[in-house]
Amino acid sequence: MTTPAEIQFKEVDLDAVATATGKIVVFVDVDGKMDAGARKVNTLGRKALGRFTQSDAFEKMAVGDLTNLAYPAGLEADAVCVIKLGRRPSSQEARKAGAQLAKAQSGKDVLVLAGSIARADEIALGLALRGYDFDAHKSAEKKLKGAVTFMVAKPEDVAKSAAPMAAIAEGVFFTRDLTNEPANVLTTDDFAARLAAMQELGLDVEILEEPDLHKLGMRTLLSVGQGSDSPSKVVVMSWNGGGKEAPFALVGKGVVFDTGGISLKPAGGMEDMTMDMGGAGVVAGVMRTLALRKAKANVVGIVGLVENMPSGNATRPGDVVKSMKGETVEIINTDAEGRLVLADVLWYAQERFKPVGMINLATLTGAILVALGHENAGLFSNSDELSDAFLKAAAAEGEGAWRMPLSPAYDELIKSQIADIKNVGGRFAGSITAAQFLQRFVKDDVPWAHLDIAGTASVKKETALAPAGATGWGVMALNRLIADKYET
Repeated sequence: MTTPAEIQFKEVDLDAVATATGKIVVFVDVDGKMDAGARKVNTLGRKALGRFTQSDAFEKMAVGDLTNLAYPAGLEADAVCVIKLGRRPSSQEARKAGAQLAKAQSGKDVLVLAGSIARADEIALGLALRGYDFDAHKSAEKKLKGAVTFMVAKPEDVAKSAAPMAAIAEGVFFTRDLTNEPANVLTTDDFAARLAAMQELGLDVEILEEPDLHKLGMRTLLSVGQGSDSPSKVVVMSWNGGGKEAPFALVGKGVVFDTGGISLKPAGGMEDMTMDMGGAGVVAGVMRTLALRKAKANVVGIVGLVENMPSGNATRPGDVVKSMKGETVEIINTDAEGRLVLADVLWYAQERFKPVGMINLATLTGAILVALGHENAGLFSNSDELSDAFLKAAAAEGEGAWRMPLSPAYDELIKSQIADIKNVGGRFAGSITAAQFLQRFVKDDVPWAHLDIAGTASVKKETALAPAGATGWGVMALNRLIADKYET
């Protein structure tokens, strides 16, 4: 997998600044005040840094922005990177600064003169996250990554606080890699194998194959994959870091490629459907993070892995299928397949694990893109407490989410004349009727939330902490939710 940059934290040694190669990073307060590291660079560089901090160019910089001063006199470094940042930045300001540094690194060694600036660990996290580059399928020689060294006043303390953030970065990278992979590489078999490999981290991983799914009665899930040569699977990942209490459950949609089935999608843009397993990717990334940081919580992550293809064996519009719960579903549109996968996996999670709460994630509807664009995921929930806790965690991590309505009135749109329920409700309120469908498979006493991440899982333009492509949205927010609410 793609690995985050290795970052070292060392004692401040200003005598080493003059001979440092690559790039030197200094932080200057919003009022132009320089700390000891910046003053040293200013002295060695014949006051060029001081002149810059008094310029209009510095005044116009936003907090967290970076300016590159190339080939400074008096220094062996290729450049001095000046970041405008207060001495006590917010987490988001610190991460933005780190991200700007990652964009400016250009494969060079970097010496970061962080001194006693607060949130050096968050700066390092931003640098790691924005440094992601998915080049697994490029034939060109791989780019060299320069070494990154932070000089800080208390390196052991900063390294200790940065360790769980390194676990988060690795979880996000794992999710991004999975979501970016083409479907001929990330088949259901390959996906399951990558998850099984996480047993090395201490996760318990169980793979349920098609015969197992037939015995369990997961017919709605199986109906999605029956047109494909790739076998459908359910993968159960368990992290048992807490006591004997019931686990919190994460459930993910893992459609490794979605043609729409018999309800075939238009050709234009279909190549993007390699990301339709984004929900399962997020669940996998969270489980990896929890294992790496040895979370003191019990969490189970369950993903349904299928491929939705048209063939002589494919499910037809108008077919009626019985779910694991026992309710029958009239399949009006085979391109509304994610809810069919999740229905069975949600029911299985409750029947087997009796979770204290449950969140599912899915790139579920185009309707949520119409409503919220790429800035926010749609949150639907039967629990104000769980919804509020997630929104708080998402806000703290800078991951946008917006609560959407649920109401029995929308159930009227998915009533079927020949079955208990149909899988689509027409043009209007598409993301809501999808959520109402899922809620039919959630028991009344289980706190549950559904996250529609169709707009946030993968984007065409870079974000603050990610290049264009898969974002890994949700890994940080869910990790924080579990840390805040479910860890012992």
